[in-house]
Amino acid sequence: MFSQFSHEIGIIAGPTAFQSDYGEDKNFDNIKGNIGYSVGIVHYMNLALNSDCDCFNRYTYFNDHFMIRNELVYMNVTLDHFGKWVDPSLQSEVANSLRAMHGEVNVIDFGTQLEYYPIPLREFISGNYIFVPYFAMGTQANYYFPSNYSDYGNIITQNEEVFLPKYQNGQVNNGARVAFSATANIGIKIKLTRDSDLMVDMRYQFYFSDWIEGMKPDPSIYTENQRNDSAVTLSLGYIFYL
Repeated sequence: MFSQFSHEIGIIAGPTAFQSDYGEDKNFDNIKGNIGYSVGIVHYMNLALNSDCDCFNRYTYFNDHFMIRNELVYMNVTLDHFGKWVDPSLQSEVANSLRAMHGEVNVIDFGTQLEYYPIPLREFISGNYIFVPYFAMGTQANYYFPSNYSDYGNIITQNEEVFLPKYQNGQVNNGARVAFSATANIGIKIKLTRDSDLMVDMRYQFYFSDWIEGMKPDPSIYTENQRNDSAVTLSLGYIFYL
């Protein structure tokens, strides 16, 4: 089944909303405020099409409804606190300290996923359908290097002076690390030419770590930050058949 297949390669880019320990979990102000971008390259193993003869492989349900996608993606998001705790009307020490905090997360993702197409791929490749939807799940290895700082001073040498107790005593780390994540996608491919497609993709990414942005307040105390970090990305892509 995997001995003969074709390759596709493409580029993707789009906005990313990053949910972290900046602000409260599921707070819409933080979701819309902490938006960055992602850009990457994707590679497909098309199991329905045989590149040796430019013909279709013998039909099986799997090769006509599934594709394997590999990708390398870079994500960058700058982070600030948003919401009621930093409302301009509040001039408390807590509000001022939160407004003075800033962060940036940089992540390089490498992973793979399995895409399912309810419409037969050979029908789409042949041009019998202008577009096809797909659903996907996968895993990623993530190399991340965050940065957190305060307008009040250096967080490393003056941690207790510039950050609230919530972020003291080792709850901030700007070092580079590796984590893993799970992804779930929904998208659509649109036929442009015989050898190229346009792709619109929506992805939810759940990290198996709460350190992606470099902070981890004690979740047993600070219940507003109990979840691991996550991201939602809307991408536009161009795919070319090799």
